[in-house]
Amino acid sequence: MNLAIWLQRAAVRHAQRPALLHGNESCGDYTHFYAQARALAAALLERGIQPDDRIGIFARNHPNVLVAYYAVWLIGAVIVPINNKLHRKEAAWILENSGACLVLASTARGADLAEACPLPWLDLEGEAFAKLCQPGPTCDPIARSKDDLAWLFYTSGTTGRPKGVRITHGMIAATSLAYLADVDTVLPDDAALYAAPMSHGAGLYAPVHVLMGAAHMVPLSGGFDADEVLALSAEQKSTSMFMAPTMVRRLLDRARATGQRGTGIRTIIYGGGPMYVSDIVEAVDWFGPRFVQIYGQGECPMAISSLTREQVADRAHPDWEARLGSVGQAQSVVEIRIDDGTGQPAPHGATGEILVRGAPVMPGYWQNAAATREALREGWLHTGDLGRIDAEGFLTLLDRSKDVIISGGSNIYSREVEEVLLQHPDVHEVSVIGRADPEWGEVVVAVITPRDGAKPSSQELDAHCLSEMARFKRPKHYCVCDDLPKNNYGKILKTDLRTRLDSLPPLD
Repeated sequence: MNLAIWLQRAAVRHAQRPALLHGNESCGDYTHFYAQARALAAALLERGIQPDDRIGIFARNHPNVLVAYYAVWLIGAVIVPINNKLHRKEAAWILENSGACLVLASTARGADLAEACPLPWLDLEGEAFAKLCQPGPTCDPIARSKDDLAWLFYTSGTTGRPKGVRITHGMIAATSLAYLADVDTVLPDDAALYAAPMSHGAGLYAPVHVLMGAAHMVPLSGGFDADEVLALSAEQKSTSMFMAPTMVRRLLDRARATGQRGTGIRTIIYGGGPMYVSDIVEAVDWFGPRFVQIYGQGECPMAISSLTREQVADRAHPDWEARLGSVGQAQSVVEIRIDDGTGQPAPHGATGEILVRGAPVMPGYWQNAAATREALREGWLHTGDLGRIDAEGFLTLLDRSKDVIISGGSNIYSREVEEVLLQHPDVHEVSVIGRADPEWGEVVVAVITPRDGAKPSSQELDAHCLSEMARFKRPKHYCVCDDLPKNNYGKILKTDLRTRLDSLPPLD
């Protein structure tokens, strides 16, 4: 089924409900949203765009991004959303690799991209684009099957070139229905607030909000600004949003500084990186039970596991802290297992690679048969993440397999060390990585961002670690970094930290 059918139905069922908002300003109801998408679809057909053609979208968050998504899907073509923060050469490589024939871009990004890419581009925020969306020739949804490509998602890949994940109409439908079953309800007066990049998880949640007739609110900044999120939510009165854990941390810090309790925020879904127990405890204590955690990958978008609002807020269960350190239980549309290293399921509590299978799992990478064979084996997606599952099905992530620190023959999982360090009152953020060592193979190094005004010493942190975990796991060195490097999705870039490690000042 073509995902654009959900918009077609919403234009009937929710015709006069607000659909697109730029800040608090309405850009039209569902009737208007669908009419814009149909007009743009007809214009794309006039340009010779065919089913299965790829259309690049290189833009900051904007309501017209959603119009573009649905126009492309209407004609059976494929969107290739690109991280707005990428360098033009990186974006040009993705466009070339995907075989895109057209780019829809923000004003600044399109002009920048033109220097590195010969493809024609349309300004998503310009008058010419607006004219293409005005009443005229229209297009109804072209038939698509669940296996037809809808979205070509390029991984953020910290090593080498990113891989293009083939996301189908059926995968997005499964993720959307799992949202309603395992993540959150969508209420009639809700607005999905797009503070996180629409090229990533936030955009993947747009279809379920279209299905349910919710509004789509895009901040005027085109991205994440804590003050803007708090103000828009207070005025809208019922917002739901996806955030990376680092965004939650920044929102919490700003709300505390200004005395705001998140009025109007109904749900914050967090994922895309490790949420440390100390951070989510603080967030729930301040904002209340508004948080849901999900775990997914581009290869199984947003739909591997979830930790419900009730589970995140629960402090009565005897294992609440361990559960809060997990990423929840399998979502309805998948199976999860831990591989014991020989291709067999590991027992409860044992550590191994996380495998997943089900309707949201990709059919493979774009034009990369070798990587597809490596990732998809014997019917399972091999995630590259290490974790363990307890007897009740709660999945705890430990590390990316490539990030495990092997020191003196012992495996050390950076997240376990990070969780301990974040319990120290002077530590604001931390990333733990390995450094090559001739004696031990690798030693543990903690890169610390202190809280404002705090000056922790390495002796204090060492004593804290020794009181909480085995001696062999504690960092051998501590460094200071004013701001840990992150990508546009809020993930800490450990590869960047490793290259910068020798230039970072040691903690006294």
